[in-house]
Amino acid sequence: AASIATSAGFSLSAGKQYLHAGIGRVSYNVRVPTLKGTRTGALLRPGLAQSQRLGLSASRRCRVVCSASDEPDKAPTDWVAVAKEMQEKAQKKLEESGKKIADGRKEEISYVSPQERMRDMEQEAAGSFELANPSSMELFSPSKINVFLRIIRRRDDGFHELASLFHVIDFGDMIKFSKTPTARDCLTTNMKGVPVDETNLIMKAFKLFREKTGSEQHFWVHLKKSVPAGAGLGGGSGNGATALWAANQMCGTNIDDKTLQLWSGELGSDCPVFFSLGAAYCTGRGEIVEDLETPVLSLETPMLLVKPNLFCSTPAIFKALDLDSRSTEDPLELLRRLKDSGKPTQELTVNDLEQPAFANLPVLKSLKQRLLAEGRKKYDAVWMSGSGSTIVCWGSADAPNFLYDEDDWEDAVIQPARLLVRKPGQWYQPYNEASISGRGDVDKYGEGLTGMDWLEQAGFTENP
Repeated sequence: AASIATSAGFSLSAGKQYLHAGIGRVSYNVRVPTLKGTRTGALLRPGLAQSQRLGLSASRRCRVVCSASDEPDKAPTDWVAVAKEMQEKAQKKLEESGKKIADGRKEEISYVSPQERMRDMEQEAAGSFELANPSSMELFSPSKINVFLRIIRRRDDGFHELASLFHVIDFGDMIKFSKTPTARDCLTTNMKGVPVDETNLIMKAFKLFREKTGSEQHFWVHLKKSVPAGAGLGGGSGNGATALWAANQMCGTNIDDKTLQLWSGELGSDCPVFFSLGAAYCTGRGEIVEDLETPVLSLETPMLLVKPNLFCSTPAIFKALDLDSRSTEDPLELLRRLKDSGKPTQELTVNDLEQPAFANLPVLKSLKQRLLAEGRKKYDAVWMSGSGSTIVCWGSADAPNFLYDEDDWEDAVIQPARLLVRKPGQWYQPYNEASISGRGDVDKYGEGLTGMDWLEQAGFTENP
């Protein structure tokens, strides 16, 4: 009954939006006829399968309050007819007005049809429903690869001028955001070694958002981390960009993507690329982003990411760069040839940072050479992403046996991935659960923490 009621569009009004155990839920209350014997006020809660079919996350499932029929002996059994009757009633009611409560304020929303209402609910669950100013949301935080990376020159300010084809990929983290009435942000995570103080880009993004908008809103955040640090994948930058996007959505400030992209350059050089549609040619420090509306490379081609248990410090790699050993390839010519070929080749995946990274970590050079040799029939190209230490194998997600058979690679992250894009006005969505299955060192802030346990671990003892 609950599933039929909601799919029929009979969710006429949103009940109060409340915060429970750090995760916001919206209660959509409807009254439907019940089967004989069902007592007044019975509570039905759609299961996970129904919630997924309706586009609702586990924390945003509908709850349906059922009232007993005036004539219990005539309780309906033809639920198709019931659904049709409910839809007709809903159509009439929704044409008059739809009422939604968001952040304690009533907002009148007119709906032409129940289908329009359901579409808005799905958008809200996906984190792109701006009218609701949701008090909580869960977003995918992607990472990126550099298909090629040319270092043009060392600037007077100490930074380096670069030219690179960036592409967002579907390997990433999951982040839960909730508004808090307190005057401080709070961040927890599942991975040891990830800072949870003001040095984390998520926290910096919130501070930047408040400075730019004048908002006084603070947030609780739980970061389920999969992308390792020191990988050259921009996982932290993706977290910062995702937090900036979430704050804009949850506060209803409606800042456009170009402005968010400009602001994000103050967080870090890799952050602005995530406000592209997924593929971008970046120059300057990386903050000058030219969005490539048509993907240069196939979104369907698989790749394999291999990140050994080695940490590459980006500042250290840039400091060790020998400018005389750089490639002489014209980056615009590399971009043109990639567009023409539609796939990376070994000669096109130039990375000027391989030289200092391999000099500091010879085992990384050996790994690339071995992947090239053993994947010759599978991979179109093998190269290092960013400042390392992830090696990208393009053309197949199959890993060579030595990565599993030898102890040297026991702690390596071996992750299938694909390129990822987004639609304007929406955030990135992972293809499947494998996108967030990277190996992580899970500590006490693990996936199993929910409810008040999560708040208590975060340092809060009262349910707001």
